Amino acid sequence: MRLKKEYFILWIGQGVSRLGSWIYLIALNLTVWHLTESPAMVAMLYMIGPIARTFSSFFVGSIVDRTNKRTILILSDVFRAVIVCLMPFASSVWLIFGFVFLTNIAASFTQPSSMFMITKLVAENDRQRFNAINSILSSGSFMIGPALGGVIIAMSNTSVAMWINSGALLFSAFMMSLLPTITQQLNDQRKMITPAMIRQDFQIVWRTMRKQREILTFFILYSSVLMIAHALDSQEMSFLKDFHEVSDASYGVIVGVTGIGAIVGGVLAASFVHKLSLRAYIGAGLSLTLVCYTIFYASPSLPLAIVAFILLGLFMSFSNTGYTTVYQKSVPPEIMGRFTSSLGLFESILQISLTLVIGLCAQWFTIQLATTLFALLALCLAVVLYRYLAQNKIITEGRGS
Repeated sequence: MRLKKEYFILWIGQGVSRLGSWIYLIALNLTVWHLTESPAMVAMLYMIGPIARTFSSFFVGSIVDRTNKRTILILSDVFRAVIVCLMPFASSVWLIFGFVFLTNIAASFTQPSSMFMITKLVAENDRQRFNAINSILSSGSFMIGPALGGVIIAMSNTSVAMWINSGALLFSAFMMSLLPTITQQLNDQRKMITPAMIRQDFQIVWRTMRKQREILTFFILYSSVLMIAHALDSQEMSFLKDFHEVSDASYGVIVGVTGIGAIVGGVLAASFVHKLSLRAYIGAGLSLTLVCYTIFYASPSLPLAIVAFILLGLFMSFSNTGYTTVYQKSVPPEIMGRFTSSLGLFESILQISLTLVIGLCAQWFTIQLATTLFALLALCLAVVLYRYLAQNKIITEGRGS
């Protein structure tokens, strides 16, 4: 892979932003827990993102595909930095939920814009290795961020942790400003976004993807498994604190230590791009990830849960790398924003429903029983996806390039 300046800008900018986000997430989880001491309220916190993305999915794609992507990335980071900076002054959990809703609206503009920039700036032959290295940096943030967040909170408080994330977002905005501007010509680029145009955009996405039914089925299956996993994540802290009785500082350290597996997985994913097929990256990676989810929530002891969590990060690195590469290869750049919004609408509705169901089941029965059963359901779907990839030539032909 021939390294370019733009690659480093994307890696550094996104890496620092993710590091700050993990520090912020630990602080946010603990803030809500201490205000309510309710697993259901913590689960509700994880529902705000999907609710915000459901709302924004109706217009984000139409705006992103008609707007300068670099400008969107900069404005999104700056807006979130301001909101996060104000969040420590909120004394009500409902006001905090309102701030989280706004940050998620802004973040919904980031993903399609970032994916577009990567697709345009990274050479096609470099994408799988670029994504793997990006995964390593993401994993590093996953390992360092929570541990650093735990240390910061132990030495100061959750407010300082949130302000550090605000600074990380401003740094990310500066890095995005160094990227070149990529123009995209559309006949209706200068027109005001209207409900009729949004409806037409959804129809365009549907017509385009209907011609690639195998790809569409793949996205639906993968997203379904991923949303169950995200819904399970909403119970992660409650499970560790309630079932295994870990302290606040220990929680941050445990989540950080598990990032070791994610870093190792990212390194291995970057090393095997010419030796393993995308089918192995996605199908096997996702299936083994859900095996680890199941062991984590079914574990009777904390050491076993930590080992399962470490391995979870390792296998997820393969899955994420493969999925991102397929996404960049399969979705036309000119509709990438609108497709991301359409898929995001499906994912958000599913995640809201699953998070609510899992949270209620954890309240009605036990948190371990509820999470273990849903992890097993996700594992079954992951195996179905692996078999689907094996039976179809969709995006699995040849080796990683």
